[in-house]
Amino acid sequence: MDTFDVLIIGGGVAGMQCALVLGSAKEKAFAQDKKIGIIIHQKSSHLQNALFNNTIGIKPGTLGSDILTDGKKHLTEKYPHILQIQNEKVIAITSSENAYLITTNKAIYFSKIVVLALNYSRPLTIKGLEDFVVPHKRANPKKDRIQLKNEHFLIKDGLYVCGTIAGLRSQFSIAAGSGATVATDILTLWNDGEHTKVHDKV
Repeated sequence: MDTFDVLIIGGGVAGMQCALVLGSAKEKAFAQDKKIGIIIHQKSSHLQNALFNNTIGIKPGTLGSDILTDGKKHLTEKYPHILQIQNEKVIAITSSENAYLITTNKAIYFSKIVVLALNYSRPLTIKGLEDFVVPHKRANPKKDRIQLKNEHFLIKDGLYVCGTIAGLRSQFSIAAGSGATVATDILTLWNDGEHTKVHDKV
């Protein structure tokens, strides 16, 4: 059974941004020995049908499907120490002592921290999360979207959420920001509570 310090579930904007920020901290003493993985299940990502004209840093006319492909390549080239798990779908998350068991259709993983970066559509088919599901507070009620109850992206100890299922609006920059926020919260936790961010400089 593979064991992780952090396992991200979801390969859309929020999940990929979280992985990139965590990956960029690899030279920090408190992050050097951490094992990080991401289960990249992108078929249900709303990026599949997206077209971008209003997001800073992204060339107008960029397709969301290209961002998904390029994001995986970016992660592989810059931060190859992050394990990308593809073609697996999470079916259950259960609490274990100080950690979580993540069951997919192909394997079982063990992680101290789990980050849920899923979209906000019904149904949520991952067993073990039922008690946290509530109607989405920032979506059109007619669309029947859902979110997971959280306090500043933390559901409970070791279980984080980001992106639209955290209760955020479906906007690229908002989702990306939430993924980065969760990543820096985790880095801060690893850094004994000292507030932490990661910047690359010229």
